[in-house]
Amino acid sequence: MEYQIGIGVLCTILGFGISFLTFNRNRDKDVRNDASESAVIRTKLDNINQGVESIRIDIKANEKQVAASNERVVRVEESSKQAHRRLDSIEMKGEV
Repeated sequence: MEYQIGIGVLCTILGFGISFLTFNRNRDKDVRNDASESAVIRTKLDNINQGVESIRIDIKANEKQVAASNERVVRVEESSKQAHRRLDSIEMKGEV
């Protein structure tokens, strides 16, 4: 009878030992997987950040082009007003 109790206790201790080692192994594996996933997420976020910065640079360049175009439109409008005034003055003199 004592022999059976000793085998039972030994099997129980062996079972706890195997369970503990399996738990530690799986925990370490989970930590490595989490670290790997975090690295992938950081890389993707860095790529997104670079894309956003590129878009910002493009928008600033477009804003400068629009501002330059607006200045040119104002100059052309002023020039056309002056041309119309000259034409109107020529018409008033009766030369046309």
